[in-house]
This record gives sequence, structure tokens and C-alpha cells, in this order.
Amino acid sequence: MATTLLPYIPSYITVHLGSPSSNADNVTVSFRDYVKNVASSEVYPTWNENALRANILAITSFALNRVYTEYYRIRGYPFDITSSTAYDQQFYAGRNYFANISSLVDELFDDYIRRIGFIEPLAAKFCNGTTVTCEGMSQWGSQNLARQGVGWLRILQSYYGTDTEIVVNAPQLDAQSSYPGTALRVGSRGRSVALIQRALNRISQNFPAIPKVQVDGIYGRDTENAVRTFQRVFSLDADGIVGRITWNTVELVYGGVLKLSELRSEGLRYEDLSFEFPEPLRVGDRGEKVSQLQYMLSIVGQFVREVPSPTVDGIFGPNTRDAVISFQRWQGLPQTGEADDRTWDAIFEQYSGIDNRVLQNRAAFPQLQSSGTTVANARSRLEALGYTGSNLQQALLAFQRANGLSATGRLTSDTAARITQQFQGLSYGSSTRMTQYPGYPLSQGSRDARS
Repeated sequence: MATTLLPYIPSYITVHLGSPSSNADNVTVSFRDYVKNVASSEVYPTWNENALRANILAITSFALNRVYTEYYRIRGYPFDITSSTAYDQQFYAGRNYFANISSLVDELFDDYIRRIGFIEPLAAKFCNGTTVTCEGMSQWGSQNLARQGVGWLRILQSYYGTDTEIVVNAPQLDAQSSYPGTALRVGSRGRSVALIQRALNRISQNFPAIPKVQVDGIYGRDTENAVRTFQRVFSLDADGIVGRITWNTVELVYGGVLKLSELRSEGLRYEDLSFEFPEPLRVGDRGEKVSQLQYMLSIVGQFVREVPSPTVDGIFGPNTRDAVISFQRWQGLPQTGEADDRTWDAIFEQYSGIDNRVLQNRAAFPQLQSSGTTVANARSRLEALGYTGSNLQQALLAFQRANGLSATGRLTSDTAARITQQFQGLSYGSSTRMTQYPGYPLSQGSRDARS
């Protein structure tokens, strides 16, 4: 139940020098130094650079997953991760770093792995692949693939799945706790209440005794009743108040049912978070609601040519303002460039309609999850391959005709697989990296740089 919409790179991370329950010291180091330490402890500096890059990204992502899910903190531990390889990653306090590994970490420490459509960093588990095997990446296997000429992204996808992508330049922030700081009770309002309501509704799928509630950010009697029931189910003091212990238990159970700390996670998606109107958003605003606005506009922009897709970075800048103005013009709303309640509701209505009638329509998009080509990124991939049109359907038709596929204009399984294959070939043949945020808005005619 991470309250930060987008994961961030913590300035510092606290490491327990032993297994979780052992009587060992805790050390706090910068996150960058932590990754350098683990990478210098886990892999060999003489390995192929592609293998080193793949392993550094796995190390970073696993650690960020521990931070993002507050894996140890919500269990009452005063640290973020351990040095025990039975639980986490190898860390030796005070060790020296290898120069080439240190240089690569300086480049990669704010990048991480996730699955397409998911928010949380992937719990990218790995093992040496010789004396120990696991579901995740084989370290020696990654070196063998790299020696065969396989690129670092393909190495990661070979172990974690073709729907693996890389987020680059994640924001760097001081450590944040999800707990709001004060107990929630009848009369409380706001985002923290909505998070509890949403988490309880998801938990109730596994524990049906817990009644579902309306996610409105208002702590009323229904929410109090759901909290009391949750507390009884999990042997807590059933006072109907969400203090720190109840909050942490809800977060613990919520993360457990979603398997957010597992390699095969159910995943946290934008749709799982609140899309209620917050307050007017304008140029200069930052934060999660801006990210949600940008995300909805980016989906709408895949289907409405009049609306450009802004970068989802949580910063309301000129590109986001242009997208809002374009949407307002298209909808006949006052072209203020600000997302007031009318504009927000209109954007959400269009986004929701696309999500319910199109993205969830398996007759039109039957293979989104297995193919690794989602509707949200299909158009940008097609443009990178040189196929454009006034809307996604026309681009798909052009691609299908050029590749001898059935010209349906739909993202069928064959089309999705062919797009993925060609796009990966483009990515591996260039110096570019797949990113969550390309750093500029994608529009008709946009292309990736080719080597």
C-alpha cells in the first residue's frame, strides 16, 4: 500500500548486517553506495559489461522493492534491507568498490526494472546459478549470455519475461513513511483514508468477512465497520481506528495478497490508485495527482489524435499544459490549461471509457499481458518502427499490411508479437534504452534514434 504513486530513489538506505532477527548492527549508507557495495560483492568485475549492467539493474530493483513496499519497516524492524543472501543481497560494510562497477552504478543507480503496466519496482531475485538456483536470474547464466553477444535488456527479459522494461532517471527523495502520522477515525478525510478503503476492498477478496466500502476518502461508519472487522480477523484491538499498528498490518496484508514483494507479483497499477479530483492543477504543480492526470491523458492520447500524450513525470510543465489545452479544445471546455473539476472529470470519463470498453475488450486486445505490448505503448513502438497514422488503428493497419498480417486494425496476438519482436530488434541495435519516461512527448512522426 505504498503511498508514493511513483517509486523513488531513497537518499539513504539502512542495512541490517545479518538475518532479520539476528542481533547485528545496522548501518546507513547512501543508496548509490549500497548498490556499489552489493554489486562489488555479488558479481565479478571481469564480467562482460552487458552482464554487469543486467546484474546492477536487478540489484537496484530488488532493493527499491524492499523500500517501496516497506517490507521490513511494516514488520517493526528499524531497517530497510538485510545483508543476508538467504533473504536479500550480499553487503559488506566498509568494503572497497571495483572501479568499473562503480562507474556503471553511477550511471544506473536511478534506473530500475518493472513489468509493463505495473508501478512497483520488480522484486528481481537472482542467484549464482551454479551452486544455487532460483526462479529469478542466474548470475553466471547472465555472463554466459553476454559472452554470446546478448544485450543487457534481452538478458533481463530472458529471466524476468518479455514484459520487463526499464524505468530511467527515477526521482531521488528522502525516505518516506506511508503512515500519515496521525490515526484515522470517523470524520477523517483525504488520500490516506482512500488508500485504506482501497486496500481493505482488495483484502476482502481474500478475506470475504471484511465488508467492501466506497472509496471516497471519507472515514464514515461503513469504513469504521470494515476496519473493526479487519482488526478482529487479524487479532488486533477492534477499536475501528487506524493507528500505526493497524496501518502497518493493512499494508502488510495488502502487499501479501498482491504479492508485491514477490517475483510473480499481481502488481500495483495506476488503476488501483485514486483518480478522484483533488484540487485544481496548474503549471508548477508536482506530485502524484499530476502523475495521475498525465497518465490518463497519455491513454486518451493514444486514441485521440488531437490530444498529445504528456510525459508521466509528476511535473505539471508546458507539455502537460499543452495536453490539457488540447483536451479542453477537443471537448469544448474553456481552454485554461488548468485541470479544474470539469476538466478532470471529462478526462477521467474518456480514460475510463477507453479502459472499460477498449483496453479490457479481449476481443480487440486478447494478448496484452502475455505479449508485453500494451495499448499504452503500442503506438509509440509503431512510430519508432516508422508506422504512423491519425490514430492507433491506422498505424496498426499500416503495420499489418507491411508485414503480411491480417489487416484488422486491432492489436491481435500475432500483431503484438511482431511489434514486440521488431521493436526489441530496434532497441538492441541502438544505444537507446527502453524507458518509462522518454523525456519528451511522443506524437505523430516521433522516432527513436537509430545507430
